[in-house]
Amino acid sequence: ISKGPSSASVVQANTVDERTNFLVEEYSTSGRLDNITQVMSLHTQYLESFLRSQFYMLRMDGPLPLPHRHYIAIMAAARHQCSYLINMHVDEFLKTGGIAEWLNGLEYVPQRLKNLNEINKLLAHRPWLITKEHIQKLVKTGENNWSLPELVHAVVLLAHYHALASFVFGSGINPERDPEISNGLRLIPVNNFCVCDLANDNNIENASLTGSNFGIVDSLSELEALMERMKRLQEEREDEEASQEEMTTRFEKEKKESLFVVSGDTFHSFPHSDFEDDMIITSDVSRYIEDPGFGYEDFARRGEEHLPTFRAQDYTWENHGFSLVNRLYSDIGHLLDEKFRMVYSLTYNTMATHEDVDTTMLRRALFNYVHCMFGIRYDDYDYGEVNQLLERSLKVYIKTVTCYPERTTKRMYDSYWRQFKHSEKASTRLLLYTPQWTKHITKISSPFNKLPDTNFRLL
Repeated sequence: ISKGPSSASVVQANTVDERTNFLVEEYSTSGRLDNITQVMSLHTQYLESFLRSQFYMLRMDGPLPLPHRHYIAIMAAARHQCSYLINMHVDEFLKTGGIAEWLNGLEYVPQRLKNLNEINKLLAHRPWLITKEHIQKLVKTGENNWSLPELVHAVVLLAHYHALASFVFGSGINPERDPEISNGLRLIPVNNFCVCDLANDNNIENASLTGSNFGIVDSLSELEALMERMKRLQEEREDEEASQEEMTTRFEKEKKESLFVVSGDTFHSFPHSDFEDDMIITSDVSRYIEDPGFGYEDFARRGEEHLPTFRAQDYTWENHGFSLVNRLYSDIGHLLDEKFRMVYSLTYNTMATHEDVDTTMLRRALFNYVHCMFGIRYDDYDYGEVNQLLERSLKVYIKTVTCYPERTTKRMYDSYWRQFKHSEKASTRLLLYTPQWTKHITKISSPFNKLPDTNFRLL
């Protein structure tokens, strides 16, 4: 990769030599180079920030014992049936002195860990349902209570691994090793992606177009049409801004239209032969979760009027979440903030074969579409741009990766942006990963800050 991020706040670090040196350093430090690292190495600057924050929350001084951290990671990954992450942290749990019996299921763990089940499932699937009562129930006095710093550490881990499971499935990441059984879990490939192709940035054209001249011409015309729409929207934005009333109407329209992009249980919008489920769940993850049937439910359900909306400006990561998290779990706020800002700035000003392209409009549409599906609205954004910039096949991929990542298939990945490189698609997955993180932290921080002051005076 010859070009670094264009933002002045992101130092160019994605040259081949720097990427190689960084991966060598990571391998020498950890003794292994997992497939997540290989795929993220397409964006070395972000990878460095990601590994730094993950290392801090898993290995550095913090409120929770090391084995508990890995068990919480297992519980979070299990909500999305992510065998890859479960297996990884089963090994780490045992290496850090975890009690092997706990791996038999939740009935073998301390009650205080089991008490995380409710917040785990809500954060993973319907974070808008979380209230201050959920927090109060966990921090109430008693032998199984959580301190606020411990709970913040646990929530950070849950949010991290819910979002990371989406990245794993969205990237088609497979296990590094392939034993039949490991620690009671049967390992299977996530799907048919080739991690080597992703990590080496092979052009998606090779995988999805299969040399068809018609396919190449068709995808090129899609690219040109997208760039033309971006240009037209920019001109319209400069000529006349939509009123607040009109932007509110467009948000409500987009929120309701998201209902028809991948239905709750099956892909009603597409013939099954077009988006086949390539993944067969055979690993036993149910031992680590309660209420396995609980999943994502469309925020804007059919037939409902006056749907509640969370205004992003009312409670933000910058003004509220950061200070709360950093106060209760020292320094993690700075590390997360660095990671979030890195993704916001991550652009190479390219779109497939085109250079010097301002992709800000497209990146914001991706980011805001994810939040829209969770009922989060930005007052200063015109949601009419989402429909203009995100084609239907891309919306299917985004909603699947975000809301039920375990259903993601290679066919979905191949169906959008067929002329883009894997590195460009990887940056999209990072953009999807980040709003999932921020909606988790924002949604959970609001109930924290609604607790009575006495809870904080106990610290």
